[in-house]
Amino acid sequence: MKKNIQRIGITFVILMTIITACFKNDSDTENRTILDNSNEDLALLIIDVQNDYFDGGRHKLYRPSCALTNVEFILNHFREKNISVIHVQHVNPVGAGFFEPNTWGVRIHERLTPSKNEPVIVKNQISSFDGTELGKVLTEKGIKRLVICGMQTNVCVEATTKDAKERGFEVTLLQDASAALDPGTHNNAIDSLRGSYAAVLRTVDYFIQNY
Repeated sequence: MKKNIQRIGITFVILMTIITACFKNDSDTENRTILDNSNEDLALLIIDVQNDYFDGGRHKLYRPSCALTNVEFILNHFREKNISVIHVQHVNPVGAGFFEPNTWGVRIHERLTPSKNEPVIVKNQISSFDGTELGKVLTEKGIKRLVICGMQTNVCVEATTKDAKERGFEVTLLQDASAALDPGTHNNAIDSLRGSYAAVLRTVDYFIQNY
């Protein structure tokens, strides 16, 4: 009974944090204390959570702050237990309109700033595996399971999730830690990946299952 009450309390705190973030400006930040479990063959893959997708950027998505809060939450969850974290950063050529080199917009959001021991995979294609060292990094780390989140849901997240599954990884996709240009596009992409390519979970459900 006591354990169930604790879980209900934790769930309430997480949900209130997420709901509050959805109605805040993207520049708002929060401090959290996170718990986690540890697995050597597990990694968190954060895809393209970069400034151009937020207020003031050149390609703003639909409510990206909601997704950002969930990404930040699960990132802290992994860091607390020293589980592998890998960041992906997309860089477009000059003139592309967003994610251009040496701009504010191409930078990873400050709330997710990679630590020294977290690799940053730079890509210029849709899939995070295409033309990058991601596959090599995962192999060297002995990673077999991936938790994927990021932006945009229907582009780089979808392509990377499919590639990961086809390469033999066990994939979990955090549906509310991703964002697209509009809710319909986001939901359609999630539905196309559910089951066939990934176990699709809300961030709070993933946290509870692994608490």
